[in-house]
Amino acid sequence: MEARTPAEILVYASEAGLAKTRRKFPALMILAFLAGAFIAFASEGSNMAAHNLFARAETYGLGKVLAGAVFGTGLMLVVLAGGELFTGNTLIIVSVLDRRVPLRKMFQNWVFVYAGNFLGSLCIAWMMFQSGLFNSSGGLLGGMTIKIAAYKTALPFHSAFFLGVMCNWLVCLAVWVSWAARDIAGKALAIFFIIGLFITSGFEHSVANMYYIPAGILAKQNPQWLSMSQIGAEQLAGLNWTAFFVRNLLPVTLGNIAGGAGMVGLLYWLSLGKGKSAA
Repeated sequence: MEARTPAEILVYASEAGLAKTRRKFPALMILAFLAGAFIAFASEGSNMAAHNLFARAETYGLGKVLAGAVFGTGLMLVVLAGGELFTGNTLIIVSVLDRRVPLRKMFQNWVFVYAGNFLGSLCIAWMMFQSGLFNSSGGLLGGMTIKIAAYKTALPFHSAFFLGVMCNWLVCLAVWVSWAARDIAGKALAIFFIIGLFITSGFEHSVANMYYIPAGILAKQNPQWLSMSQIGAEQLAGLNWTAFFVRNLLPVTLGNIAGGAGMVGLLYWLSLGKGKSAA
C-alpha cells in the first residue's frame, strides 16, 4: 500500500489531534503514564548501551550514535503500542488551526499528558535506582547517570531552549513521517533514523529529561556512583529538584513546544493546508 502524501499526512494529523482531545481522562492519564515509562526505558537503555563510550572523549561521538540507535525504541512503543506523549501532542496545533479543537482543549491535553509522562518517567527512574543496575561497570553507569543529569541542569536557559526546539522539530518529524507509513515496518524505520539523529546531535527532550535528571538526583545519594561521576562540587550542588524544574524542564519544554507546534505543525499547515485539512 502506498504511503500517504504530505497533504494526506496533514489531514491525518488533524484527525489525530481531534481524537486525542476527545479521549476520556482515565484513559488519557494511563496512556500518558505508559508513554513516559516508554521514553524512560529508552533513556536508561541508551545510557546502559553507551556509558563506557561516553566516559572517553575519543569514543564520545560513537557513544551518541549507539545511544541514538537504542533510544528510538521509546517512540516506536508510543506510536505502535499506544501512548500519549507530550512532545508529539504539540502537533494538536494542526487541529486548532483547522478550527476543529479549541485552544483550551489543546492546553488541557498538554497539561494532563505532561503530568502523566512525568509520573511514568519518575517510576522508571525510581525502579532503576532500586534495582542496583547503576552498579554496572563498577558503578560507572551510576556515575554517568549523575554526570549527564548535572550537565543538563547546568545548561544556560537560552541553550536549553534552542536544544529543545531542535529536538522536538525532529521528534515531531519522526511522528509525522511515521504517519505517512501504513505498515509497522515503515513506521519503525521512519522513527529509527530520525530519532537516531536527534540523540546523536545531543538535543534536549523534556520527557526524556524527566528520567535523566531525577535518575541523576537519586543516584548522587550513592558515594560510589558519586565518585565515579568525577564532577565538581559546584556542578554537583546545581543538581537538585529546583534546578531540574526551573533551569532545564522549563526552557526545554518551551523549546519543545516551539519546535513541534511551530516548526512542524504550523509550517506544514501554512504550506499544505491552511484551513483545508478538515475537508
